[in-house]
Amino acid sequence: MLENCEKLNNQAIELAMKGEYKEAIACFIRAISLENQNHTLWYNLGLTYRDSGDLGAACSAIEKALEIEPEDEEIIETLSSLYISMGKPNDALYYCVLGLDMNPYNSHFWNNLGVVYFNQKDYGNAEEAFEHAITINPYYYDALYNLRDTYEELGNQLGARECAARMKGVQGR
Repeated sequence: MLENCEKLNNQAIELAMKGEYKEAIACFIRAISLENQNHTLWYNLGLTYRDSGDLGAACSAIEKALEIEPEDEEIIETLSSLYISMGKPNDALYYCVLGLDMNPYNSHFWNNLGVVYFNQKDYGNAEEAFEHAITINPYYYDALYNLRDTYEELGNQLGARECAARMKGVQGR
């Protein structure tokens, strides 16, 4: 039976969903050996590395996916999130700006940018970024949550209460 990248990808995803990361990674690597320029395989490999706890390998694989498909916003967003998780604000900031240059109406890039600023205790820029995110998507729970926390840091209790009220409305959707 001939190996097929699509079947290997699907098999790897199933393995990863069961927590069998080592086997899933082996499947992705085999698929990539057959189709080295398939950005989806690299991206899925990166997600599996991330889920297994190997964030460095995750970034390497997802950066390879971006090299192959440089206009994919999901790849860029994932990289910004990974670098936030790794405590690498300069790298996270780079991917947020790259994404916003590509699409200034992507609320996820604005939210991630706000998280970078918030983590640096730059609450003024964080506030602005989170406000952009919810202006684009008023029902974006994570951005509302983050904006609420930012307002609290800035002493804006009215804004924090408004965010909390909107969050309750979003949860009911």
